Amino acid sequence: MIELNQLILAVLTFVGGHFLLSSGAMRASLIERLGAGGFRIAYSAVAGAALVWIVLAYRNAPYIEVWSPPVFFYHLPLVIMPVAVFLVVAGVTTRSATAVGGDQLDQPDPSVPNSGILRVTRHPFLWGVALWSLSHLLVNGDAAAIILMLGILILCLGGMAHIDARRAASMGPAWGPIQMTTSAVPFAALMSGRTSMDWAGIGWWRPLLALAVFFALFLSHGWVIGVSPLPMAGG
Repeated sequence: MIELNQLILAVLTFVGGHFLLSSGAMRASLIERLGAGGFRIAYSAVAGAALVWIVLAYRNAPYIEVWSPPVFFYHLPLVIMPVAVFLVVAGVTTRSATAVGGDQLDQPDPSVPNSGILRVTRHPFLWGVALWSLSHLLVNGDAAAIILMLGILILCLGGMAHIDARRAASMGPAWGPIQMTTSAVPFAALMSGRTSMDWAGIGWWRPLLALAVFFALFLSHGWVIGVSPLPMAGG
């Protein structure tokens, strides 16, 4: 149980560190002391150290079965992961006010809705990672996997609300048009008629790149993780 407690502490440090360091009061205080550049370095160092701790703790954690996923659950990652990878790829390749440092971007004409994948959700990267963690949470019934995946899922879902609150405070009136023409929940802005789909903004190369990344992850999964991604072969 010592190894499992180490993993719990590592996940709590990683998740809690993100929320604590990016909270308004703490962030402002650290920027005042370290400067904007120093804060980013410190933030990255803490997150990186916590992530390394998670990897090491997860590797050393014992296998303790909590529940046994139904057999048909093992097909879900193959359905969910292509979508997750696409959202991650589209998110990191699209300029966005919700990305790291996004509140410092030159804001576009407020009358023009955000482009590309941001018409679907203003948090594509976080939704991609959330779907990754959810798909793996569904097929792994051991304590270590549940702790890790649930922690990442909480960070992603809570992070969306946290980022929105921070952007509203830091951007002021400039946040209004972004909030009105996008949605945190995928497709909500589209379904409500607040925006329209922008296929041209997504382009053809993002889906192709996402497909290549997915197959690279699929083919290397057994070698890197040690578990086959194929259904019926485990999580």
